[in-house]
Amino acid sequence: MPNKNAADKNRADKNVGAERDEPFRSGFVALVGRPNAGKSTLLNACMGEKVAITSPVAQTTRRRMRAVINTPTSQLVIIDTPGLHKPKDALGSELNKAALAELADADVVAFLVDATKPVGRGDEWVARHVDSADADYKLLVLTKADIAGPEQVASQLEAARALCRFDDELVVSATEDFNVDAFVRLVSEHLPEGPRWFPEGMDVDATPEDLVAEFVREKLFLHLRQELPHSVGVLCDEIDYADDGHASIAATILVERGGQKGIVLGRGGQMIKRVGIEARCDIERLLGCKVYLDLTVRVAPQWRRDEREIRRLGYGLEE
Repeated sequence: MPNKNAADKNRADKNVGAERDEPFRSGFVALVGRPNAGKSTLLNACMGEKVAITSPVAQTTRRRMRAVINTPTSQLVIIDTPGLHKPKDALGSELNKAALAELADADVVAFLVDATKPVGRGDEWVARHVDSADADYKLLVLTKADIAGPEQVASQLEAARALCRFDDELVVSATEDFNVDAFVRLVSEHLPEGPRWFPEGMDVDATPEDLVAEFVREKLFLHLRQELPHSVGVLCDEIDYADDGHASIAATILVERGGQKGIVLGRGGQMIKRVGIEARCDIERLLGCKVYLDLTVRVAPQWRRDEREIRRLGYGLEE
């Protein structure tokens, strides 16, 4: 599990002077929205470190990610959900089910809308689910303010306000750390009174194997964004810790056709080597040790239509 860095500590330290007789608040905040609305980027900014993968490719997020922020008066569990979209296969249907399940159980719902893209039918469809959710507090979050002009932000806010009933709204830029602390503070204030659901040393509820698979998949998405990212799945098969402090990791990359395997390998194996080198940097930060990473590519025809394969990879709704 990643350890909290200085940014997390500073965020918590800002609350040290809080009144000790304040009720302790805890709960779950679901980040929902269309693909590429900036949910994972906001989650990482709230945590002060990278725990969720990001890429310009739509539907990068496949695993539900829960990240925990502790302060003296609250425990905030932020849930990064897959982007809600019109599914084209079993994988898309499972991702929607997972996102909607989190929406149904959240204490707070943050509906993220991209400031740079016109509000459309996809946002309207998501808004209908947000409007019917039982959450006590619903927050409109306009993202990517750093790359949108003032007039565009104002126009997007007006259009987004019409989607459903919101209790409040906030304009953010996760990449510029604009209003990230305000987001954490605002949602924390609207959590119900309750206990710490997770121990203070726990930052995310994903296993090291889950995170290894995600870091490998992120690099594939970044380098193959125009070719086959949605046909790619990754499973971490094993992490073996050696006596000398190194870790040997085996992971399998799934594709649907033989030609896709050649694309992932690249000419002379250069693509998979590049992916491995870049993923290893994130994995070594995660595990805190040197890593040997062995990547294998396997053809699994139409795996995105196989619910068992989807759930084995951890992309489906947990039962």
